Amino acid sequence: MSARRDGALHPLEAGRRLRDRWLGGEPTFGGWLYLRDAFGAEVVARADVDWVCVDTQHGTARAADVAPLLQAVALAGRPALVRVPWNEPGVIMNALDAGASGVIVPMVGDEAERAARACRYPPSGMRSWGPTRPALGEPAYSAEWANERVLCVVMVETAAGVGNIDAILGVPGVDAVFIGPSDLALAFGVPRDDPANRARVAELGRACRARGIPVGAAATSIDEARGYAASGFAFVAVPSDAVLLGRAFADFLAGLR
Repeated sequence: MSARRDGALHPLEAGRRLRDRWLGGEPTFGGWLYLRDAFGAEVVARADVDWVCVDTQHGTARAADVAPLLQAVALAGRPALVRVPWNEPGVIMNALDAGASGVIVPMVGDEAERAARACRYPPSGMRSWGPTRPALGEPAYSAEWANERVLCVVMVETAAGVGNIDAILGVPGVDAVFIGPSDLALAFGVPRDDPANRARVAELGRACRARGIPVGAAATSIDEARGYAASGFAFVAVPSDAVLLGRAFADFLAGLR
């Protein structure tokens, strides 16, 4: 079954279709939510993005905000990921129980298996049963059904992550890798746009693609996003709602004055 009884696509089914696009080599672009306003989330989700991420690591949303934000994104029929604050199983499970299509887990070094197992029910993982929201109106929902559709995305953005990339890519249940160029630059003591940092991001991308693992990254500009897409990155995050809102106001006022 691909939809709920009300005809809306289930978030996990939307996530599976997104993964199929990644594996098919199609670049996708995602909206990034720093703000905790549900109406704003719906505006972003309806702006022709391919997916949306609710950022609870650096954004303003907290646990109580996640479900309403996911509901707003679902109105636009987009898959929604949640970037959790840390690789903590309870937080990961809570985001999934709120109805996320999957999670993005930051700062993963040698703990990728922990993240992957938190995303899936036994016997594939250790997720506790309690699908508070995703099971609503979905008769097909089961542990096996959910395990086949959930997206576990781990972030490689530290020296430990770079050093362990081969092991991370070999962990069952890791569906994709998201590279954080800014934290990667901090980890190696260089500016974000330093050639060495760009080369490291590119090499990580090649390593992921060589293992058949979709890879993504966060872009700060149109040119950077286009560059990632052209080089085979499957999912690219555009600047956040807060950043783009500020840019739009600044550009409008600069033109006005």
